[in-house]
Parts: sequence; C-alpha cells; structure tokens
Amino acid sequence: MRFSILTLVLGVASSALARDSASRPKQNFRKPDNQWDHVVKGTDVQAQRSGKLANYNLRANSVDPSRLGVDVVKQFSGYLDDTQSDKHLFYWFFESRNDPANDPVVLWLNGGPGCSSMTGLFLELGPAKINENLQVVHNPFSWNNNASVIFLDQPVNVGFSYSGQQVTDTVAASKDVYALLTLFFHQFPQYAKQPFHIAGESYAGHYIPIFSQEILSHSDRNINLKSAMIGNGLTDPLTQYQYYRPMACGDGGYDAVLDQSACQSMDDALPRCESMIKSCYDSGDSGTCSGATSFCNNAMLGPYEQTGKNVYDVRKNCEDGNLCYAGLNYISDWLNQQDVMQALGVEVTGFQDCNDNINSNFVSSGDWMKPIHLTVPKLLEQIPVLVYAGDADFICNWLGNQAWTNALDWPGHDTFNAATPQSLRTANGGQEYGKVKSANNFTFMQIFGAGHMTPMDQPERALDFINRWLTGEWVSK
Repeated sequence: MRFSILTLVLGVASSALARDSASRPKQNFRKPDNQWDHVVKGTDVQAQRSGKLANYNLRANSVDPSRLGVDVVKQFSGYLDDTQSDKHLFYWFFESRNDPANDPVVLWLNGGPGCSSMTGLFLELGPAKINENLQVVHNPFSWNNNASVIFLDQPVNVGFSYSGQQVTDTVAASKDVYALLTLFFHQFPQYAKQPFHIAGESYAGHYIPIFSQEILSHSDRNINLKSAMIGNGLTDPLTQYQYYRPMACGDGGYDAVLDQSACQSMDDALPRCESMIKSCYDSGDSGTCSGATSFCNNAMLGPYEQTGKNVYDVRKNCEDGNLCYAGLNYISDWLNQQDVMQALGVEVTGFQDCNDNINSNFVSSGDWMKPIHLTVPKLLEQIPVLVYAGDADFICNWLGNQAWTNALDWPGHDTFNAATPQSLRTANGGQEYGKVKSANNFTFMQIFGAGHMTPMDQPERALDFINRWLTGEWVSK
C-alpha cells in the first residue's frame, strides 16, 4: 500500500485512507436522551466550573460486557455533544481490572491528525485484540490492568464521532476534550478523585501538551491531572526533522533503508526545510506553516516512502493493509458489524479508522509545524512529563524525540542533559529493554525493539514502564 506523505496517522504518513465520503458529513441518527442511561447538561455544570461548558452535553450508556466480550469490567460508551456546533465525540471507557475505586484514570489518544483511538484500543493497549477471523482475543497486557482507561475518537469525524463541522487545529480540539473530561467526571465522580493521566502517540505529541495546558488553565477543574505521556510523538518539528536522514540511513541503530544517493538528497534538502519551519515558528502564519509541511514531508519523508518499507518500523516491509498493518482491517471490519455498533450506542452508519480530510484541514491551518514544545516548560512546573519512543520507528523516531527533549529550553535543561541514561529493566530485574533518563519531572525513554506503536510491539514491557510511571517511579518528590 502506498503512502500519502502529507498524512500523519497512528503516527504519520498514512496511506490513501480517505473514503469517498471523507469530505462529507457522516450519515448519522441522533438518539433521544431517554435512550441513554446518563445525560449531563453543560448548563448544570457551568456554574461550578470555568470554561465554556453551557453548549456541551455528555451522554453515556453502560456497555454489557457479555455482548461484546472485550472485557468483563464495567464499561461506558457515549458521546460528548457540542449543541452549538453540532459536534459529537465518541468515547469508550473501561474500568481497571484491579482496583477501580483507587487506581488512576488514563485518557488515550491516537494521532493522525484524524485517526481513531479505537486503533490504540484493539491494536495496542486495550483489553482485547481482534484476530483475522474477527474474534475478540483477551489482552493480558492491557493498560487497564491497573488503571481505568478512556479511549476517545477526536477530533470530530474520527472513528464513530461525527459532525457537519470541522475542527482544524489542536487548540480548538482542546476545548472539546476539556469539556468531555469535565462532564464525564461530573457524572462519574467516583473516578474524579483518582489521579488522572493523559497519554497518546504520534500526532498526540501535539495534542497532549496543548490539551494538558488547557486542563491546567482551569483552577476550579474536577480533572485531577497528574502527568502527561507522549509516545513516538511529533512535538518539535524543527528539531525532529533533522533526524529523518540519520534514521533512514543507518545511524539510528538499524540497517540503512536508503542508498547513498537518497541520503544525499535529504542532506541537500534539510537546510531549506529547516528555514521554512523556522519561518513558521517565527510567524505562526498558516500559509507559511502549511508550505513548510508540504516541502519538508516531500523532501524528508518522500525518499523513504518510495522504498515500500513500513514508515512505522524500519525492520519491516509494508503489509497489504491499512497503514501497512493487516490488523487494522480486522478492527474496522469488527467495529462495522451492526451488533457491535448497537451495543456501543453508535449514532453513525459505520466506523472509519482515519479521515484524510481532517488531516488535510490540520495541514492547511498550519497546525502540523507549530512549535508545540514551547508549552512543555510550563507543564513541567506543574506535572511530570514522559516522552517514550520505540527505537525502530521512522516517522516519529527516537533520535528526534531524544534530540528535542535534550534541546528543550527550560530551567531543568542542564540537569536533564547531565543525567546519565539508566538501563530500563522490568521491575524484577529482568532483561534490559531500553534506556531511561530523568530529571526534575522530565523523563525520556528509548524502548528497544519497538516501532511506532510501542504497546503493540512490546506489550509486556510497555505495561511495565507505564505501571511504574503511574506509581511515580521517575517523578521528583
């Protein structure tokens, strides 16, 4: 399957994902409120919380675990509605398998921009996988082993979400996510007192800092945000785009994918790419930023894409499946079954894993090349931040993520850079599976033998470091 170099998906650079209907509103059928177990009106919450909540409502239904067999724990699914803009965001919540009354809550976000977090649920870190026979298979390494997890389809028109409107940038999307969490924890206060963590991968390297910033801006929030976790993310393009050539040409720990001529073409293009990104950083102009995205993705991602190798894993060729993974086809086929959609209370006629139109809108608005890393120092004043990267990924590779975390201008810069990377081993002292460097609540991890989707490639080890992060192992006291 060929890639469009203008599309960041689970990660970045997606295939011809767009369905013919991608640019049109999804067919939908709004169910009346009396068909939902819980309905929260934003107008009832507005007096208690800051932010523009009056236009939002939250609907939730209990999901019968026996109908779908994804897990035996308590589950809720439903929609956040923006009644003013006719936006409807779908979510699916799973309680912790361990101690939901005390275990933390995690919000998981896939990237794109424009890809469903149901991918993360069933391909990576959720309670179950879907096999080639469309059977539900238990995942013993699910992140809900010790945490309750919310999987959210955002921005609108991703996955089971729908709207006649479009969200075209990360800041606008942050308002919807803040509203969803506020209303969710209002309806389910039993989860509001637990520590809350926001996590995701790829373009979530944009989402997570901005969404965390939005949450923390509300002093009267009912969201007990304790940390942010970014996996193989795109956060500081000016720094990260320097490392596409090294990763593709054998300097990232794996064999070179490109020949000397292609590597030289990337070297030749880098100065102009960097200049264009710098202009975007300086001006914030949407046209300037969009132009930088177009040029840099063609010049720095194009040569790799043309090889037919998997952009999410330099060790692999691209499979015949969505985004090079046949498993994504199984997930889409399973979610598009009528009994599944009925059990989840879905209000659209079908599931769409990625929406290329959303991606194009984010690119056109200039969002892609924005200097999101500039928000991180303020976050670090209030919460710990973890950046982890599977070291076989090309598209948001570990070299670039290591580089931007080292380059970040913040009060802890010198201490962080002077810290010695330590071996990352399972808690019982098992085999080394990565390196970790941490100082002043900022942590970077290199995960060995994992591509873009670390929890998929190294499920047991991903669960190990996430559980330890959630219990504060690398957090400054």
